[in-house]
Amino acid sequence: MPNHNNGSSDGQLRWGILGTGFIAGLQTQDLLDNGFTVQAVGSRSLGSSQAFSDRYGIATAHGSYEDLAADPEVDVVYVATPHVFHHANALLAMNAGKHVLVEKAFTINAREAQDIVELAEAKGLVALEAMWTRFLPHMARLREIVRDGTLGEVRKVVASHNQNLPKDPAHRLNDPALGGGALLDLGIYPVSFAFDVFGAPQRIVATAAMADTGVDRQTAAIFDYADGQQALVDCSLDTAGNNRAVIIGTKGWVEIDPVWYNPTPFTRYDTAGNVLEKFHQPVKSRGMQYQAAELERLVREGLTAGTLLPPRESVDIMAALDEIRRQIGLTYDADTRV
Repeated sequence: MPNHNNGSSDGQLRWGILGTGFIAGLQTQDLLDNGFTVQAVGSRSLGSSQAFSDRYGIATAHGSYEDLAADPEVDVVYVATPHVFHHANALLAMNAGKHVLVEKAFTINAREAQDIVELAEAKGLVALEAMWTRFLPHMARLREIVRDGTLGEVRKVVASHNQNLPKDPAHRLNDPALGGGALLDLGIYPVSFAFDVFGAPQRIVATAAMADTGVDRQTAAIFDYADGQQALVDCSLDTAGNNRAVIIGTKGWVEIDPVWYNPTPFTRYDTAGNVLEKFHQPVKSRGMQYQAAELERLVREGLTAGTLLPPRESVDIMAALDEIRRQIGLTYDADTRV
């Protein structure tokens, strides 16, 4: 089973973009730069959709998400709305027979993630979380290093995601009604990385400091595993950091350069600190094309789940985020939604 791809497309599958915000623009540009067919875009307002289609040269602009989902010229829908809407948007697209690439965090909670995965399985569709870091070349090489025992017994992962983001209380990031806070926007990266290396933890211990709006402004957690491994993950939305990540084993360690979750070099050391490997593979575009190529591979091969980020793992990651939120006292409206 391949663990990597070249990030390009044969253009056979036709993509629809659901949402017209910043992240939608980044993904669309990477699709267009790498041979993908972007057929349509949908927004809650036709004006926003038309402006987006004009900017990127997209054939069809829809004035509603429903119209995008119903478009017979669309095979795959990229869900790029805030994560409180991912559940409804993904179900809408899948009920119209579309495969979905759903921005991370996959949903607000594990229950919503489970709904998406169960519907995808029932309909034979791909529902892939858009955790773009998983599919980048340096992560493929890191998995080889871990798998081959090059680091000996891997004991620890340390990963941070700290940014200085808008302070406006009305901004999405600071609004609990929109799933705001550091954890789901930023913490998802180091949490997913810990899962990539070690899988689901046996125990989680978390702590946080809250913002005046009620969301977490910074959160840290320790993941404990059955064989004694640990992952230390942290995030904050009001303080910038160097955003490094480290994998530590009994025969050495790997340090991933800032910003570790972007396409970036890493260095492998022995236990004495001698450099054994420097990895650097320049990536065309921003790097978001790799996750789209993985979705297309799954569709092409008749699969609904791959090995790099199976849908059931996305559910488990949301369950870990749920547990962190339980410990730090962060709740969202969606948690009580029936």
